Amino acid sequence: MKFRRLTPMLWTEDLKGSIAFYTEILGFTCGEFNENWQWAALSKNEVELMLAKPNEHTAFDTIGFTGSLYFEIDDVDHFWNLVRGKTEIVYEPETFDWGMKEFAIKDNNGYILQFGQSIKNE
Repeated sequence: MKFRRLTPMLWTEDLKGSIAFYTEILGFTCGEFNENWQWAALSKNEVELMLAKPNEHTAFDTIGFTGSLYFEIDDVDHFWNLVRGKTEIVYEPETFDWGMKEFAIKDNNGYILQFGQSIKNE
Protein backbone atom coordinates (compact mmCIF):
# COMPACT_ATOMS: atom_id res chain seq x y z
CA MET A 1 0.00 0.00 0.00
CA LYS A 2 1.27 3.45 -0.96
CA PHE A 3 0.10 6.88 0.16
CA ARG A 4 -0.18 9.08 -2.92
CA ARG A 5 -1.04 12.57 -1.70
CA LEU A 6 -2.36 14.58 1.22
CA THR A 7 -4.83 17.33 0.39
CA PRO A 8 -6.08 19.31 3.39
CA MET A 9 -9.82 20.03 3.53
CA LEU A 10 -10.41 23.24 5.46
CA TRP A 11 -13.87 24.03 6.72
CA THR A 12 -15.14 27.55 6.42
CA GLU A 13 -18.42 29.29 7.09
CA ASP A 14 -17.46 31.87 4.43
CA LEU A 15 -16.59 29.81 1.37
CA LYS A 16 -16.43 32.70 -1.09
CA GLY A 17 -14.38 34.81 1.35
CA SER A 18 -11.96 31.91 1.83
CA ILE A 19 -11.61 31.40 -1.91
CA ALA A 20 -10.87 35.13 -2.23
CA PHE A 21 -8.24 34.97 0.56
CA TYR A 22 -6.36 32.07 -0.99
CA THR A 23 -6.57 33.34 -4.57
CA GLU A 24 -6.14 37.09 -4.08
CA ILE A 25 -3.67 37.16 -1.18
CA LEU A 26 -1.76 33.87 -1.51
CA GLY A 27 -1.97 33.49 -5.29
CA PHE A 28 -3.77 30.14 -5.47
CA THR A 29 -5.98 29.21 -8.42
CA CYS A 30 -9.51 27.96 -7.88
CA GLY A 31 -9.65 24.96 -10.19
CA GLU A 32 -13.09 23.75 -9.15
CA PHE A 33 -16.04 25.32 -7.37
CA ASN A 34 -19.40 23.67 -6.72
CA GLU A 35 -22.09 25.93 -5.26
CA ASN A 36 -24.42 22.99 -4.53
CA TRP A 37 -21.77 21.07 -2.60
CA GLN A 38 -20.37 24.27 -1.01
CA TRP A 39 -16.90 23.05 -1.95
CA ALA A 40 -13.85 24.30 -3.85
CA ALA A 41 -10.47 22.90 -4.91
CA LEU A 42 -7.48 25.25 -5.07
CA SER A 43 -3.87 24.85 -6.10
CA LYS A 44 -0.60 26.69 -6.39
CA ASN A 45 2.35 24.94 -8.00
CA GLU A 46 2.55 21.51 -6.29
CA VAL A 47 0.26 22.42 -3.37
CA GLU A 48 -3.43 21.54 -3.33
CA LEU A 49 -6.13 22.20 -0.77
CA MET A 50 -9.89 22.03 -0.60
CA LEU A 51 -12.34 24.36 1.11
CA ALA A 52 -15.84 23.41 2.19
CA LYS A 53 -18.69 24.51 4.35
CA PRO A 54 -19.28 22.07 7.22
CA ASN A 55 -21.80 19.39 6.33
CA GLU A 56 -24.16 16.97 8.06
CA HIS A 57 -21.61 14.11 8.16
CA THR A 58 -19.60 15.55 11.05
CA ALA A 59 -20.60 17.32 14.24
CA PHE A 60 -19.72 21.00 14.00
CA ASP A 61 -19.66 23.80 16.54
CA THR A 62 -17.10 26.28 15.23
CA ILE A 63 -14.10 26.55 12.93
CA GLY A 64 -11.04 25.18 14.69
CA PHE A 65 -7.75 23.41 14.10
CA THR A 66 -5.13 22.50 16.70
CA GLY A 67 -2.14 22.78 14.41
CA SER A 68 -0.93 24.70 11.41
CA LEU A 69 -0.39 24.17 7.71
CA TYR A 70 3.30 24.39 6.81
CA PHE A 71 4.23 25.43 3.27
CA GLU A 72 7.83 25.03 2.14
CA ILE A 73 8.59 27.76 -0.39
CA ASP A 74 11.66 28.91 -2.28
CA ASP A 75 11.72 32.66 -1.47
CA VAL A 76 10.32 33.41 1.97
CA ASP A 77 11.39 37.07 1.94
CA HIS A 78 9.66 37.78 -1.37
CA PHE A 79 6.47 36.02 -0.28
CA TRP A 80 6.53 37.85 3.06
CA ASN A 81 6.64 41.16 1.18
CA LEU A 82 3.61 40.08 -0.86
CA VAL A 83 1.37 39.10 2.08
CA ARG A 84 2.37 41.32 5.01
CA GLY A 85 -0.21 43.93 5.80
CA LYS A 86 -2.95 41.89 4.10
CA THR A 87 -3.74 39.49 6.95
CA GLU A 88 -3.09 38.84 10.63
CA ILE A 89 0.55 38.06 11.39
CA VAL A 90 1.41 35.30 13.87
CA TYR A 91 5.17 35.93 13.66
CA GLU A 92 7.43 37.80 11.25
CA PRO A 93 10.30 36.17 9.31
CA GLU A 94 12.75 34.51 11.64
CA THR A 95 15.70 32.19 11.10
CA PHE A 96 15.65 29.09 13.29
CA ASP A 97 18.42 26.76 14.49
CA TRP A 98 17.00 23.91 12.43
CA GLY A 99 17.94 25.65 9.18
CA MET A 100 14.65 27.23 8.18
CA LYS A 101 13.65 30.85 7.73
CA GLU A 102 9.91 31.14 8.31
CA PHE A 103 6.95 33.32 9.12
CA ALA A 104 3.33 32.63 9.98
CA ILE A 105 0.01 34.32 9.26
CA LYS A 106 -3.65 33.54 9.82
CA ASP A 107 -6.12 33.07 7.01
CA ASN A 108 -9.60 34.60 7.06
CA ASN A 109 -10.88 31.69 9.21
CA GLY A 110 -8.09 31.88 11.78
CA TYR A 111 -6.12 28.88 10.49
CA ILE A 112 -2.37 29.32 11.05
CA LEU A 113 -0.34 29.15 7.85
CA GLN A 114 3.45 28.87 8.18
CA PHE A 115 5.81 29.51 5.29
CA GLY A 116 9.41 28.33 5.42
CA GLN A 117 12.53 28.24 3.28
CA SER A 118 15.55 26.03 3.86
CA ILE A 119 18.71 28.08 4.46
CA LYS A 120 21.03 25.13 5.03
CA ASN A 121 22.83 25.63 1.70
CA GLU A 122 23.17 29.42 1.89
